[in-house]
Amino acid sequence: MEAVLILSVLILLCLTLWGVWIFNRLVRDRNLVKTGFADIDVQLQRRHDLVPQLVEAVKGYAGFEKQVLQDVVALRGKARTAAGVEQRDGAEKALAAGIGRLIALAESYPDLKASGNFRRFMSDLVQVEDHLQQARRFYNGAVRQFNTRVQQFPDLVVARLFGFSAGEFFSAGIEARAVPEVRRLLSDETAEPPEGMDTRME
Repeated sequence: MEAVLILSVLILLCLTLWGVWIFNRLVRDRNLVKTGFADIDVQLQRRHDLVPQLVEAVKGYAGFEKQVLQDVVALRGKARTAAGVEQRDGAEKALAAGIGRLIALAESYPDLKASGNFRRFMSDLVQVEDHLQQARRFYNGAVRQFNTRVQQFPDLVVARLFGFSAGEFFSAGIEARAVPEVRRLLSDETAEPPEGMDTRME
């Protein structure tokens, strides 16, 4: 009888230690997801801050399609107030596409393309999009690892007991470089940086 009791205690102790180890691993992976999300948020905020710079660069050019400019400003406002991964993903894809349309229009204005403000915007956008691409890949990798944990046995047992739920992915569409016009111009900007301007990543 005593041997059975000791065996039962040992089994319970092993199960407890196993549960604690699984729980701590899930917490660690969830924290990686949160860190990745925070990194994306920083880069998206940097891009939001670039929109006024873009507005300042183009607003003085007669004939420029002001509706497109207003649309980008409106899209920026929606992106800044979007909540959750799904909503933010949609809002940021729309903003990236809007920036792409505006930059494509700028192709018709040689003086605008040559202006210091516009070239400064393009240089800053190169850096932001590079950082955003890296942050999105890190975040999605962390989400993929975490989701694998919470969906596979034995981790899913602990995940369900303590309310761990699968994360959501950010799509590549949140990057302005996913828009063909921007991708081409960013490539040109990287290949031929303006004289005296440092386009290296911070």
